[in-house]
Amino acid sequence: MSSSGEFEERSTPAPTSASAGERRGEAYGADVKAQLHHRVPDLGALELLLAVARHGSLGAAAREVGITQPAASSRIRSMERQLGVALVDRSPRGSRLTDAGALVTDWARRIVEAAEAFDAGAQALRGRRDSRLRVAASMTIAEYLLPGWLIALRAERPDTAVSLQAGNSAVVAERLLANEADIGFVEGLAVPDGLDGVVVAHDRLAVVAAPSHPWARRRGPLDPAELAATPLVLRERGSGTRQVLDAALSAHGGLAQPLLELASTTAVKAAAVSGAGPAVLSELAIAEELASRRLVAIPVGGVQLRRDLRAVWPAGHRPTGPARDLLSLTRARPTG
Repeated sequence: MSSSGEFEERSTPAPTSASAGERRGEAYGADVKAQLHHRVPDLGALELLLAVARHGSLGAAAREVGITQPAASSRIRSMERQLGVALVDRSPRGSRLTDAGALVTDWARRIVEAAEAFDAGAQALRGRRDSRLRVAASMTIAEYLLPGWLIALRAERPDTAVSLQAGNSAVVAERLLANEADIGFVEGLAVPDGLDGVVVAHDRLAVVAAPSHPWARRRGPLDPAELAATPLVLRERGSGTRQVLDAALSAHGGLAQPLLELASTTAVKAAAVSGAGPAVLSELAIAEELASRRLVAIPVGGVQLRRDLRAVWPAGHRPTGPARDLLSLTRARPTG
């Protein structure tokens, strides 16, 4: 009380940490969670107890769950020690639940039913996951390799719906990292950042031109420096084809400003066939045009235009389900 006779207002400071009682409660809760699996029998033991209740025989129960009678007897004894009560009376006439055993059996039935519901839900999730496959692939692979791989996958997984997103290698990496695809295929020099991958095939790039182009009448290989200095019909930056070509010609002055920069292999090929200018394309894409002489391959000396084709996925997340099966099919069918 103050000297004026009024009560002083005293505030209690807010606690800065949990009280001892709260800490004991939290510790007890953690201990309960940590020890629960030591005190509660596993599902196999509970299923065995339910089988004993149904059959009134330990031997018949053992046969139902697929174990020997001695193993079943040992499991029941172990469960009794774990719970601290007798569950089954054994006699020459069979096995009968004790009163405690009948009560535990009722609890066990609820646990097993809940586990069955959990398993059914998990199977439904797996089924939903396995019913679709999202593939992202760079243009050349999407056009010339994936169709055959997907036909083979359909023979193995006829119920799996496949969606294909085609784009350059940089776009494929972006879609995988954004969880918009389950597996991807790229054509670049290395595995993109944030992804793991494996080589599934090989490919070579070829310099091509229309038969009317002066290069088509050359008697010897094209010099890399001349190739680098010539404006070409090219794929856009970020494509695997462009990456390989940039790297191959970096020691020869680098690529000249492109004559045309196009976003698909088909568009580059059409421009080259029309006589717009020489182009660099995958050998996978030009077999028909070379055979019909709509395009002519131009030899180039002193430069390596071979590349690896890779399956890729987010780092640390190896493909599962249909993505894993597709990966197995691609590696079983080497190309190039």
